[in-house]
Amino acid sequence: MTVWTPTDDGHADLTNHDSFLNGAPHNTFARMRREDPMAWTPYAQGESFWSVTRHADILELNRQSDLLSSARGIRIEDQTYEEYLARRTFQEMDGAEHMAVRIRVAKAFSRPVIAQFEDVVRQICNDILDETLHKGTFDATTDIARQLPMRMLGRIIGTPDEDLPWLVEKGDSLIANTDPEFTSHVLDKMTTDEFRMMPFNSPAGAELFVYAKDLLAKKAASGDTSGILPLILAPGADGSTMPEHEFRNFFCLLVAAGNDTTRYSIAAGLQALAHQPELLPHLQTNTVWDSAPDEIIRWGSATQYFRRTATRDFEYHGKQVKAGQKVVYWWVSGNRDETAFQDPMRVDFARQNNRHVAFGQGGPHVCLGMWLARLEVRVLFEELAKRLRSIEPAGEQKFLRSNFVGGIKSLPVTVHLQ
Repeated sequence: MTVWTPTDDGHADLTNHDSFLNGAPHNTFARMRREDPMAWTPYAQGESFWSVTRHADILELNRQSDLLSSARGIRIEDQTYEEYLARRTFQEMDGAEHMAVRIRVAKAFSRPVIAQFEDVVRQICNDILDETLHKGTFDATTDIARQLPMRMLGRIIGTPDEDLPWLVEKGDSLIANTDPEFTSHVLDKMTTDEFRMMPFNSPAGAELFVYAKDLLAKKAASGDTSGILPLILAPGADGSTMPEHEFRNFFCLLVAAGNDTTRYSIAAGLQALAHQPELLPHLQTNTVWDSAPDEIIRWGSATQYFRRTATRDFEYHGKQVKAGQKVVYWWVSGNRDETAFQDPMRVDFARQNNRHVAFGQGGPHVCLGMWLARLEVRVLFEELAKRLRSIEPAGEQKFLRSNFVGGIKSLPVTVHLQ
């Protein structure tokens, strides 16, 4: 039994979010890897771009940040330089500027700091499973996958538990701003110019800006030092602190990316368990915990692409790329590349040398939250494996309408407990 079979005809429009309503169009990506791995991709709503779909090419080009810059935006959508400056985080910076901000925030997400949260993660996981598994049949995305990163968000940021559903709702509005289930301002369906200076061109960015400012004021007044914000806001080696606008953009990124990507990775892992019955006994041998989390993250590929911009003319695969043109790395395609992964459309918890690119590996912008994501995925599935006798599909799964963040937004399952 396979986990999931793509249904696209091999010629999907990658710029159309509807092309991802049944999951990523992997037949299209497979054809592109075979026939045209550096493909010119027409884009009706803006400037067309180059699509990079092979694993090896993504790794090679991602290392060349001097040639392919993040400092013009990381999404396909075009933006003015003014909009870019207003919205950007360290993800949209290069070189010394990127490293200066990254060094300031990286300590809060380092492996040793994140490891200290393992007991907290385990307790949250067990609370969620206690609340959910007795139902027998439920939506695994809503009741499990959404819950863990949401509750961890409160511990990481140091926010009141009662604020978390609102924060996650706003994060969904930001990063899933092409799905009408998550936002009233669907990016490709209406004019959102009013919010063009806000992160992701969304009104939720303005609301999160206000929340972040109020949160900092309350923490300062009460002397509250919980969460990682004190580490991020502490003066750097040169005595400087993060400017307010930069912090607000970073806060929006933390709420959105730190929540949604882990949610959809967990949902993908639950989908795999429900469709490949041999996987649960494999987890229960307790021999694959070093490899299973990365395989789940590869399979999920929640962040489906990042865009770069050519800084000068160059040739690649016989194609002439011009300075100023957009180049898109399709991580989701690289993670299904048959030349990099044996039987990539199946989940293998024992997969070795798993060089997936779900965290943007190979370049300076590698995901800051990768240690937290790995920890949450590992602990959740460790605790789940202890309790389950079986898990199976209980209805139709529904995917996010987005070519940027991919994931299963509804996953009905039935479980039988030990």
